[in-house]
Amino acid sequence: MSKENTAAKDTTMQLAEEAREAEWKFPSFTAEMFRGNFCWNLLHPYPVQDAQDKKIGDAVLEKTRAVLEANLDPIEVDRTGVYPKKVLEELAKIGVMGMKTSPEYGGLGLSFANYARIVGFVASYCQSTAAWVSAHQSIGVPEPLKTFGTPEQKKKYLPRLATGEISAFALTEPEVGSDPAKMSTTATPSADGRTYKINGRKLWITNGPDADIILVMAKTPPKVKDGKEIPQISAFIVETKTPGFSVSKRCDFMGLRGLSNGELLFEDVEVPAENLIGQTGQGLKIALTTLNTGRIGVPAAGVGGMKNNLRDAKKWITERVQWGRPVGEHQVIAKKVANYTADTFAMESILTIACSFADRKNADVRLEAAAAKYFCTERAWADSDDLLQAVGGRGFESATSMYRRGEYPYMVERALRDSRVGRIFEGSTEIMQLIMAREAMDTHLRLMMPILMPKKKDKEKSMISRVLTAVKFYAAWYPKTWMPASVDFNVSHLGTDNRGHLAFAAKSCKRLARKMFHTMAKYGPKLEYQQIILGNFVEIGVDLFVMSACLARAEALLAINPGDPTPDGLADLFCQGARERIARNFAAIGKNHNKLFDKTARKLMDGQLDWMVTDVYADLPPAYRNYAENQYQPPAKKL
Repeated sequence: MSKENTAAKDTTMQLAEEAREAEWKFPSFTAEMFRGNFCWNLLHPYPVQDAQDKKIGDAVLEKTRAVLEANLDPIEVDRTGVYPKKVLEELAKIGVMGMKTSPEYGGLGLSFANYARIVGFVASYCQSTAAWVSAHQSIGVPEPLKTFGTPEQKKKYLPRLATGEISAFALTEPEVGSDPAKMSTTATPSADGRTYKINGRKLWITNGPDADIILVMAKTPPKVKDGKEIPQISAFIVETKTPGFSVSKRCDFMGLRGLSNGELLFEDVEVPAENLIGQTGQGLKIALTTLNTGRIGVPAAGVGGMKNNLRDAKKWITERVQWGRPVGEHQVIAKKVANYTADTFAMESILTIACSFADRKNADVRLEAAAAKYFCTERAWADSDDLLQAVGGRGFESATSMYRRGEYPYMVERALRDSRVGRIFEGSTEIMQLIMAREAMDTHLRLMMPILMPKKKDKEKSMISRVLTAVKFYAAWYPKTWMPASVDFNVSHLGTDNRGHLAFAAKSCKRLARKMFHTMAKYGPKLEYQQIILGNFVEIGVDLFVMSACLARAEALLAINPGDPTPDGLADLFCQGARERIARNFAAIGKNHNKLFDKTARKLMDGQLDWMVTDVYADLPPAYRNYAENQYQPPAKKL
């Protein structure tokens, strides 16, 4: 790696470390599990929604249903890509665009439990609408404003955003995804410090082309630390009516065709200094904190879509007859649909846990929300693909085409297209793995990195103290990872197999913590380059979390209705599959082909595999060859 690349990486890492929440002030089931502590009391008793709170959500659901049925044809939106603004106006009238905003500012002030229910319901009708609603208040201006905004900012903007004006979150740029050090959008303060001028481009901004108010991340003048300039990312409220703002392009996608998304341009967009949210340099911290709970909207939409598709799954496997039997009685189809059903149960189980943690003031939700987003989007895509396979030709055919032929319009084809972006939205699967891995390794990084990678300014006495602290910690902690896990879980309603799964989860979290420590010791500072192994750890942890959530939920449902054994069966089926994945991931940590992946990718990059590209039309279609001429070329002086 060149000196320039090394310096850029170090800057990025420093920015990321300064932006993350460094402390765990409140308990987190997943964080403790990565440390080898199975805190069953954080999931059990399972958080069943309060009856009064559920009643509030039920009322909003019914109003939402009426608005959607009266104003929106999701099939037409998918066909044309044109989204009727009237829908959002009507949803705003009933409070849906201000669900998470306090009544003090004109919102409904709903719990996260009800917010997730309503986003899921909207998604079951139209995923594009769910994206509008979720992006507006989960990651748009309202959420960061609630946490970091001044009283004056809240009073000015929250009522507008709760009652109809649309917001967006502008972080990504054409050349910048998850690497903030490369951000090129700038916010230059005026000489008197009263205003900032923003210049730059933002890409893939959901709601952006139609937003009234946008949260924009931009570079402000750097600070100097240890003689080195550190980029500062700051967050600004920008009203799109401000001169200099424009929409360069609207983007089209394979799914969510009613989505408003595109490239935004900022050319000397002048904003008052009071539009800065938080302090200068806090932009990434604001973004990450917002996403901790903001991500909940994505799995909520995924759960709504999965639950809705169970209708098509049931109809198909019951009514479709092949070789004299319903296809649901053929094992290869039964397997796909059974796993689909169990995964839906699991997705809703962890979503409820994440919402419960977000609603509490004494719990840390960052890993639970990340795990919910990660797991739900991965399973929604894989299971939708399996459902399409089960339905066959009617899965690949559009619902409109079937309707024109006088057949029942299965929605599987659109569901597959709409679900795919979940693995990219609000932190891709790969980025989620790295984020969760960083938090999972937090204890070891804090203790070991200052020893393995000491800074020049560290004195010898300080280093000795750090070594002694680490030795003292590991001498007490490490033996515990070999001790038997508790088996007293107070789960009298679970079946024998599920009690075994619970014991397995408790035991496996100790094994996971131990294995992470061994791997840390083996690779040291180079562990950050073992991204696949880090992904193995995360997948094990996520599966253990989801298993635990399923078992806690099954216990709660069985306690309410002991005569219905189906929750026990669904939890058992999910746990059986999760244990198989966990075994594979543990095995892959020690024996894998990761070096071959690296070697082959480098050969492709270096042109050593060009010989494979023969007898193909190895060029762009003629209509696309002038793509560079269609790109926006910003004035050099402004960027």
